[in-house]
Parts: sequence; structure tokens; C-alpha cells
Amino acid sequence: MAINGLSPTDSVMAIRNAILQKNAALRDVSAAPTVGGNAPLGGAQDTKPGAFTDALQSALQQVNGLQNQAGEAAAAFERGETTDIAAVMLAKQQASVSFEATLQVRNKLLSAYKDIMSMPV
Repeated sequence: MAINGLSPTDSVMAIRNAILQKNAALRDVSAAPTVGGNAPLGGAQDTKPGAFTDALQSALQQVNGLQNQAGEAAAAFERGETTDIAAVMLAKQQASVSFEATLQVRNKLLSAYKDIMSMPV
């Protein structure tokens, strides 16, 4: 089954690539030279304000789609509509891997938030 015209493997890879791109963007912003130690030069103002939020929401929707697809595949196998257990297990594993990746991103974001909140002003 395809989600938004993408196979499950392609959608997992799209999530992975989106995460890697956001990590690279965050690394570039943190490495940018600053003026008086307050704001980075250029770059940060050039990005769309909700770009990170949109990317995160899109990634969560893809993970949700993979989990729904895995559930549908398992239900179809239980009803006897399909006998391809390998496809069912692959869909379940892809959903599991994408969920674990999302969970790790969440944990890193929470850790970064806690670090920022504990910084002296």
C-alpha cells in the first residue's frame, strides 16, 4: 500500500531525510557568526517562521499513516484476506522504526528545552 503515492520504505526515508535536513539547518544556525553575541547574521531571518513546525507535523502525519497501514495489513491478515505474512511483518516493522525515530526526536527536543531553560540569563 502507498501513502500519498509513496511506498512505506520511501515514506520512512522521507521522514529520515527531513530529520537530517532539520539537524543540518540547526547546526548551521548555531554555527553562524553573531553580532554582539545576540543574533546570527542573515540566515535565521530568511527561513519561513513555521518551517520547523510544518516539517514536524508532516513527519508525525507520515508516522501515523504508517501505523494505520500496519494496522490495516494486520487486520486483513487476521480476516484471511491476505496470506502474505512477510508484507504484514514488514509494515509492522516500518511503523515501529518510524515511531521509535519520532520518539528519539521528541526526547532530544525535550532535552534541548530543559538545557535551554536551565541556562542562566
